[in-house]
Amino acid sequence: MDDIKEKKCEIRNEIIEKIGKYGDKERADKMAVLKERLLSFANFQESKIAFLPSSRENEMDLSGIIRQSIKLNKIVVLPSFQIGRKDMTLLKLDDPDRELIKGPLGNMEPDPQRCKVVPIDSIDIAIIPGIAFDEKGGRIGTGKGYFDHFIPKLPITARKVSLAFEDQLIQQVPMESHDKYVDIIITEKRVIYKI
Repeated sequence: MDDIKEKKCEIRNEIIEKIGKYGDKERADKMAVLKERLLSFANFQESKIAFLPSSRENEMDLSGIIRQSIKLNKIVVLPSFQIGRKDMTLLKLDDPDRELIKGPLGNMEPDPQRCKVVPIDSIDIAIIPGIAFDEKGGRIGTGKGYFDHFIPKLPITARKVSLAFEDQLIQQVPMESHDKYVDIIITEKRVIYKI
């Protein structure tokens, strides 16, 4: 078990270093392609209620996708994290300029005083963040376990989708018993369905 944790940490550091070398233009170009691929993805277009996390350190910045989803009249749901617990509260975001505050993990979160709670069983599609992925839907996150705890609570009909740069794909993610898979990975070059 400790060997797997060490290997995941090593992979996490390698991928963070690799994508950290992207220049601003390269990153922006790749993000523009990813945004377009997600917005044209049938499961996303058909969804009414979309879970989109705000980015934490070393995660993909989804702020443009969040704003565009609101413009498309989707109900956009973001997490609000609680320190010391692996749970998150799901809150509806209507106005990113007015309703986001700095959360306990350093990312921007919906203000619980201004945003309504959304039940998890209403989510149609969930964008699941991660650092590294494999073609079987395996993922390595930041190591906090929030999303491994969250994924099994989603409705069985909800698509679990990750956005990744091709450089974030590895041959095989070392998985522990508590690690959860995503259904689909969208990169700047292709859409990968879990085998």
